[in-house]
Amino acid sequence: MFDSDRWQEIYSSLKKNKLRTFLTAFGVFWGIFMLIIMLGSGKGLENGVKNNFGGSATNSVFLWTQRTSISYAGLPKGRNFNMKNEDIIALEREVSEIEYLVPRNQLRGYGEGNNVSHKNKSGSFTVMGDYPQVWNINPMEILQGRFLNHYDIEDRRKVVVIGTRVRDVLFGKKDPINGNVKINGVFFKVVGVWKSKKKGNGGESDSETLFIPFTTFQKAFNYGNNVGWIAATINPEVDATVVEEKIKNVLKSRHKVAPEDDRAFGSFNAQKEFKKLNGLFGGIAMLIWVVGTGTLIAGIIGVSNIMLIVVKERTKEIGIRRAIGATPASIVGQIMLEAITITSVAGYFGLIFGIILTEVLAETIGDGGGGMFMNPTIDLRIALTALTILIIAGAFSGLIPARKAIKIKPIDALRAE
Repeated sequence: MFDSDRWQEIYSSLKKNKLRTFLTAFGVFWGIFMLIIMLGSGKGLENGVKNNFGGSATNSVFLWTQRTSISYAGLPKGRNFNMKNEDIIALEREVSEIEYLVPRNQLRGYGEGNNVSHKNKSGSFTVMGDYPQVWNINPMEILQGRFLNHYDIEDRRKVVVIGTRVRDVLFGKKDPINGNVKINGVFFKVVGVWKSKKKGNGGESDSETLFIPFTTFQKAFNYGNNVGWIAATINPEVDATVVEEKIKNVLKSRHKVAPEDDRAFGSFNAQKEFKKLNGLFGGIAMLIWVVGTGTLIAGIIGVSNIMLIVVKERTKEIGIRRAIGATPASIVGQIMLEAITITSVAGYFGLIFGIILTEVLAETIGDGGGGMFMNPTIDLRIALTALTILIIAGAFSGLIPARKAIKIKPIDALRAE
């Protein structure tokens, strides 16, 4: 392995056919280079998509009422109904798997004229009636002041937490804290400014949202004890789909909805969608490995074919070495070492250039923009594993030519031209 004469012989052999050596090495270089780039790109796509969740609870379920589709208990199909405050108490009592349960109401201004104003400025924004626990479902950053608290709910305080876009439109550069905004004719005091952790369109939409206490919302806008929809996070060790059905069953029983009526409630299961997303990226990673490994195999086959040609060219030399006492093991070792040298050196440079390009992309893109692609990275352990596999494959690529070489009889090899 560390015989200087052997390495000198390998160097001379590779130098003798520079173009052939370069093209053979380039096939291996390109294979591992593309594998690293594809793995980094796949991770960048995954990071971008998951970043758009903005820290939102992935074990959450959202549920709202719709028209019934089946007659039940003397009530006709096509019936509209609303969830009530009492339903929230019942769910907290009967569905123990719920971690946080948040009833929500929404007053939407889009397409309905300007619904929020401050002095002579106004805008059309989304107004939410919420409990402080919504923080656990839709994590946010408080830039100024505070968020809603328990006392706001208990005392039905007329306070509001506004998004960054609302602040910019209504207050400009002025400090909005303790200022007043009018929502559908009702005045509220600004106690905080919030910023969404979501990126892209989701973050822009959230920046146009105001939060007021749920109890205040019901009273100020004549919602009675109606609940528009509910958001719930589920204990991590429990399947959210099972709990979702349990919640629906409790509500069906309370509102006299047929047990088999699957259209009476609409829902969105974030845990289910997140699992699908993870499955998708698992499939993408597998596809990348299949394509990348195929490219590597093509490079390895190229090395093996070239080594067969080398053996054929050096048939006479091998015969002479066998005639003067060279062992089959030394012949095999020489050819395999030459194949390993080509694959390891080319693979190393392919790995290095792949990592460098991935890091350049990561620095260029970073986590800005909030698009579907951000911060492409490559796990160094995976990269080194790929290089190790490549070197082992290189050894096998030299094994077939080496076996052919030791099968040559010295007398036949000496007669070869």
